[in-house]
Amino acid sequence: MTLGANEHSAIIRTERGLAIAGTRITIYDVMDYLTAQYPPKFIRGLFNLTEEEINVALAYIKANRVEVEGEYQAVLREAEELRQYYEEQNRDLIARIASKPPKPGMEAAWEKLQAQKAKHQAQLKTQA
Repeated sequence: MTLGANEHSAIIRTERGLAIAGTRITIYDVMDYLTAQYPPKFIRGLFNLTEEEINVALAYIKANRVEVEGEYQAVLREAEELRQYYEEQNRDLIARIASKPPKPGMEAAWEKLQAQKAKHQAQLKTQA
């Protein structure tokens, strides 16, 4: 499943799915940023890829869009299922930790954090 003659810049199938050969970067990692409309140069820098590696990944995605999109959606569903599972498993622990008072000397930081959380929640409500 290589693309082009150079094996060092091929897309291979691993136990994690489609990946850029010689890296641990999957096509789905790249897809996360492509769907968020980040430019290829940013994605390249984020994952420390060579120009050739990012170009091969982008070309593979373009050439195999239906297959890649299907697998990407399956990866997103699995990630959401895992997130929900762990959230449910740790609900009590998270509640206990959240109810603890701040450590001595951390009161100002705690108040700032609470204000940021409230601001974020307000933003989420206005977006919905």
